[in-house]
This record gives sequence, structure tokens and C-alpha cells, in this order.
Amino acid sequence: MSITRYDPFRDLKTLQDEVNRLFSTNFSRSFGDEGIARGAWTPNVDIYENKDEIVLEAELPGMNREDFELTIENNVLTLRGERRFEKKEETDNYHRVERAYGAFSRSFTLPQTVSSENATAEYKNGVLRVVLHKREEVKARRIEIAGAGAETSTPKTIEAKAESSKGESKKAAGR
Repeated sequence: MSITRYDPFRDLKTLQDEVNRLFSTNFSRSFGDEGIARGAWTPNVDIYENKDEIVLEAELPGMNREDFELTIENNVLTLRGERRFEKKEETDNYHRVERAYGAFSRSFTLPQTVSSENATAEYKNGVLRVVLHKREEVKARRIEIAGAGAETSTPKTIEAKAESSKGESKKAAGR
């Protein structure tokens, strides 16, 4: 059990951080000057990574490929487009419209560990999948260590993983 110093303002600071986060993300996007009139929305996005790539998946249901565009500029990936409300007939009388429509723009700053040159994108079943491959110099690799002596007859292996894009590496195990 560790001893923690008592801070009487910690709860107040946590509350302030939560309120700031709430107002800085959701309300600015949803209730901007034009947001109320157009029913602004933003597509949901999942971002995950594995050892070779970072993958971004965005939900764009009911949209055609021509309704949005994807760009990468100055290490920022931007997805923008517009989902339009299409009234079937003039005689249709909607009682409730819950799906959101309007223009959207989402931007994501890419880490220095990825290369935008070999980026691929695929749009299928309302989901846009963007794959960004990691640079070779930042991928983890194994290094064999040969030793001299009677007890070290088999080589030991350590994991090496780059910590920055400048090629510096840190030994993670086997010291």
C-alpha cells in the first residue's frame, strides 16, 4: 500500500477538468452557429494499431463514395464530407427525424511513427477503413546476443523497440 499526500483541491480540479472536456468537445461541434440549423453530426471513428500499422475506421452509413473526401497534409489526416437529407416525395410528412445530417470534418494528427506515403483506404458497407503503415525504423525487432563462457552456451534474445523517430532504441528485456 502506498502513501498518498492529501490534496484538498484534487476533487475540485478533477471536476473542473471534466466540465472543460465536456464543453470543449461535444458542445462546440453540436451547437455551433450553423450546427443547429443543419443538424451537424460527426461520424464515429475507431483508431487502433498493431505491430505493423495504424488503422482508422469511420462509420459513414448511407453515404456514397462521392459524398466524402480523405486527405493527408502536414501529418494531419482529414475526413470531410456531407450527408444530405433526401426526402422521398413531396407528399411525405415526417413525424420524427432522428438521424443526423449535414457537413462534417474530422482531423487526426498522425504520429511520427507512420508513413503517409503507403496509406490505403477502402470503403465497404458504410465503413471507411484507412491503413497507415509504420516506418521500418520504428518497428520492434529481435537482436541475438552471443555470449562467451560455459553457462551461456545458447544465445539470448532481447527485444529492441524504438522510442522515437530519430532511430534511438531502448533495450526492453534481457539485461
